[in-house]
Amino acid sequence: MHTFLPEVEKLCSMLLQKKLIYSKNDEVGIVLFGTEDTNNELTKEVGGYEHVVVLRHIKVVDGDLVEALQQLPRGTVAGDFLDAIVVGMDMLIKKFGSTNKGKKRLCLITSALCPIKDPYEGTKEDQIGTIAEQMSAHGMKLECIVARGRLSGNVDMRIMDENDLLLKLFSTKTTAKTLYVETPTSLLGALRTRSIAPVTIFRGDLELSPKMRIKVWVYKKTAEERFPTLKQYSDQAPPTDKFATHEVKVDFEYKSVEESSKVVPPEQRIKGYRYGPQVIPISSAEWEAVKFKPEKGVKLLGFTDASNVMRHYYMHDVNIFIAEPSNTKAMLAVSALARAMKEMNKVAILRCVWRQGQGSVVIGILTPNVSDKDDIPDSFYFNVLPYAEDVREFQFPSFSNLPASWQPNEEQQEAADNLVKMLDLAPSGSKETLLPDLTPNPVLERFYRHLELKSKHPDAAVPPLDESLKKITEPDPKLLSQNKPIIDAFRRRFELKENPKLKKSTRRLLRERPSGLNEEASMGDGSDGQAIKSIENTSTVGVEKIGDSTPIQDFEAMMSCRDSPEWVGKAINEMKNKIFDLVEDSYEGDNYLKALEYLVALRKGCVLEQEPKQFNDFLHHLYKYCEKHNLNSFCESLASKEIMLINKTEAADSEVTEDEARSLMVKKEPKLE
Repeated sequence: MHTFLPEVEKLCSMLLQKKLIYSKNDEVGIVLFGTEDTNNELTKEVGGYEHVVVLRHIKVVDGDLVEALQQLPRGTVAGDFLDAIVVGMDMLIKKFGSTNKGKKRLCLITSALCPIKDPYEGTKEDQIGTIAEQMSAHGMKLECIVARGRLSGNVDMRIMDENDLLLKLFSTKTTAKTLYVETPTSLLGALRTRSIAPVTIFRGDLELSPKMRIKVWVYKKTAEERFPTLKQYSDQAPPTDKFATHEVKVDFEYKSVEESSKVVPPEQRIKGYRYGPQVIPISSAEWEAVKFKPEKGVKLLGFTDASNVMRHYYMHDVNIFIAEPSNTKAMLAVSALARAMKEMNKVAILRCVWRQGQGSVVIGILTPNVSDKDDIPDSFYFNVLPYAEDVREFQFPSFSNLPASWQPNEEQQEAADNLVKMLDLAPSGSKETLLPDLTPNPVLERFYRHLELKSKHPDAAVPPLDESLKKITEPDPKLLSQNKPIIDAFRRRFELKENPKLKKSTRRLLRERPSGLNEEASMGDGSDGQAIKSIENTSTVGVEKIGDSTPIQDFEAMMSCRDSPEWVGKAINEMKNKIFDLVEDSYEGDNYLKALEYLVALRKGCVLEQEPKQFNDFLHHLYKYCEKHNLNSFCESLASKEIMLINKTEAADSEVTEDEARSLMVKKEPKLE
């Protein structure tokens, strides 16, 4: 296992690092097998169990345990994993006895390629049964990770098959799970380094009709793992105070605009909602009265063909519906319903209110999950579906409307097909790579490793990305080098040409040309004036483009148009073009005031329509353009007008905090000498 040991060190270190953050009271011990030495209590008490070393006895996790796992010794003899399991069990029994049932876990990491010694009495299978019986009696769980990679020619297949059979026996006789991994990257995701206790989000009836109900429990199946909460820390406490919490408390004060020194008390404050140009005040009592308060429950609305629900409609996390444990009738009903739905290729549409007092109703799709194992019952997966307000419509012209010169020929299509086949993550005859169950989040993994490094070296720099994590975030260099001819063929079939710089009038024409027009209709007879005239004649009702005479009024009119979702995006893009042209064509800042006026209108519109990303991306692009072309005076004008990014308090979809929004403005202010 020497080739896998560096990744084993990282995996086990990560397990303890997460425990230091989330479960700092957990206790961990370390047992090595296949070592030259022997050091364990069972050898002294009853003999045997050779080449098994207790590296660390069971104790509360600390930095020393992490360091011990980062430099594991390399073994020189064959390792007997059954001996190691027995030694680990003995340590847990002596430490905890019959207490903490269900909380004791053995994690075995092995290649399972070395022979297992014959027991003094009975067979190896009998020995497995005895061990499994003791594990069940003391409430222990076993996780086996078998890391092998590519097998060499000197591997004894008989021994390997026998060991696989022995490990499989554990899962049939006690609470055990065996997982096989072939790559260092999949090894990093094989062991659950943070255990999250399953908690039901709903327990009750799945109502099929007023007279037919099935008792079900609902759990989270997938949920995004986020960064641990970072808390503010103060170093102002006296160094001699051992009981200082270093906690930072934040208080907010609300002051009147007219009298900045006067604090407005809570009873004089009320929330308001924008309604056109005015703000409508709504008290907390009114808000409680107007809230929708549906009854708790899960009701079936009906069935539909699975093909009628598009994959891109799935929202949020995935839940799993299971029959109420120990309820035989509920299990039979769930199984019958799931199998009938799968046979007919149907899905169910449900109306869900998970808890009493929930302020929203969820509509979702129930998909059957028929088990292929005898000991695992059938269940359902549940995905939330969007309402009409949640759907974002993006209209794109069909490829069939493009000119023939813009469509791929047979050679180009073949080159693209070969490129896709080359990068197939699940080629025939091989196991799929980057399986979600075995692929850790590289961002979180890197964060935890750097946190552990900072705990020892506060001034340490951020290290480069680990090679095992690079394989998750970047294509495999070996695969790319092996298929270089395919990549070169794709490159040759799609020749890149330099895009000539167009004159201003032509560039504006191309921006404003509707996507539905073909090349001949848009360009006319080569005259820019005639082409623009033919496009402007397509406007027949209301304001369909931002003109030069009243651009802000045109922008606001297009933003307020509600007969199609396209108007908001069209208005924002045209206003961005107006602003960019003013800055680009400005001479000694003569267009800056007008550009700032348009920018303020654009920001206001993006806030009202909750489109923060459109404005924030454009403002970043504008700053970069000004820096590149030495237009610092425009950046200073932006800072003086306090035009900043749209933050989360103004638009819920924004990824920018209020401090980050202000930091961009402060960063661009002129420095005083």
